[in-house]
Amino acid sequence: MDTFKAIYERRSVKGFDPNYKITPEEEQKLLEATIQSPTSFNIQHWRFVVLRDPDLRQKIRKEFGNDQAQMTDASLLILFTADTKAWKKEPQRYWQNAPQDVADLLVNWMGPFHQGREWLQRDEAQRSIGMAMQTLMLAAKAMGYDSCPMIGFDIEQVSKLINLPNDFVIGPMVAIGKKAKEPWPKPGQLPLNDLIVENQF
Repeated sequence: MDTFKAIYERRSVKGFDPNYKITPEEEQKLLEATIQSPTSFNIQHWRFVVLRDPDLRQKIRKEFGNDQAQMTDASLLILFTADTKAWKKEPQRYWQNAPQDVADLLVNWMGPFHQGREWLQRDEAQRSIGMAMQTLMLAAKAMGYDSCPMIGFDIEQVSKLINLPNDFVIGPMVAIGKKAKEPWPKPGQLPLNDLIVENQF
């Protein structure tokens, strides 16, 4: 599918065919595309929790997910998390294929840039999640699937269910599958002129 077509046709679908299964090969293709997303310093903070267990998905939906049907009915349910301390965990591996002088420059800069700036560590992790989510959803659309990003769940309780490590943040989850009903019409797009600032506010 043309990139612009995928961008314009991507919608947040709420109704999925619960009997449709994405193949393991398709899932692999989707996730391989997702990790092509950019990250600050090439840190690749994201960790994708693929929620496969039907009982776990049902528990999240009924107890902590506002009974959102897409949590159980979509073929795939992926919870996006990110490691806020990835910047100091063997950082040379993020630049192992770069020229040595470039790798040394970036790896040596990475520590001072992040050290003691917890707000930045969290912000960068969440930014990385956002870019990866959009890549996943556009890749899914290009493959003929639909998606739904979701933040309507109890973050604290879901974090406990998945044993989220202390240094990690939790982001939205994305449901992916074959839509069973059309999404609502687009609720309203702000005019581009309302969204652009030339140089200064």
